[in-house]
Amino acid sequence: MSNDIDERRLDQLLMFAASLGVEFKNIELLNRALTHSSYTKQEDSAALNNEKLEFLGDAVLEITTSTYLYKHFPNMSEGELTKARAALVCQDSLSKIAGELGFGQMLIVGHSEDNELGRSRPSTLEDAFEAMVGALYLDRGWRVAKKFVEQKLKAGFADVKRGRLIADPKSHLQELIQREQGHSIEYVKLKDYGPDHDKTFECAVKLDGKILGRGVGKSKQSAEKEAANQALKFLENEQS
Repeated sequence: MSNDIDERRLDQLLMFAASLGVEFKNIELLNRALTHSSYTKQEDSAALNNEKLEFLGDAVLEITTSTYLYKHFPNMSEGELTKARAALVCQDSLSKIAGELGFGQMLIVGHSEDNELGRSRPSTLEDAFEAMVGALYLDRGWRVAKKFVEQKLKAGFADVKRGRLIADPKSHLQELIQREQGHSIEYVKLKDYGPDHDKTFECAVKLDGKILGRGVGKSKQSAEKEAANQALKFLENEQS
């Protein structure tokens, strides 16, 4: 164990790894994956942040998703496979997974980022998730890292199977609504918050004036996209 990891932090890391369903031989790698560059730049120790692990994890994510899609969706064209992979490993997807898994609370960040907004920033969560995958690959090897990625992207792969990640969800929702005559959908901004350089938007999609789904994102477009995804899930549940 590194002298830089105290007993309290060590316990937190071990519990976090267990919650993810993984075990690290070298817990320092997980700690580094969860160390944001704002902290090490503040401490003038850039060698210990998660940027290089993020670079490695990005490659592991790409080859894992590419291999899975190639094997499980043999009827997809190259273009469809590319679009599906891009949707699975995009910032919206990975930051949402990382947020749900509690990455934000585990991050070591600098003073400028040590607040709820900084810890929940999509780019920060995405980087931490990619770095964790890179750390797992270095520590436990390809098979363990591959299994972890496939488990955490399970819902995304299911969406691909349903056709939700191939086309833009807004387009897919529009197509579904157009099958029924006399219905209309519209997107509305419910609110936005945060400073001008880092705003967060909340939008909703309405069907005949009734809210069908809500979404939050760092742009109106991403918020509307998430709202469309929520609406698609709602409609799917209604039909099942």
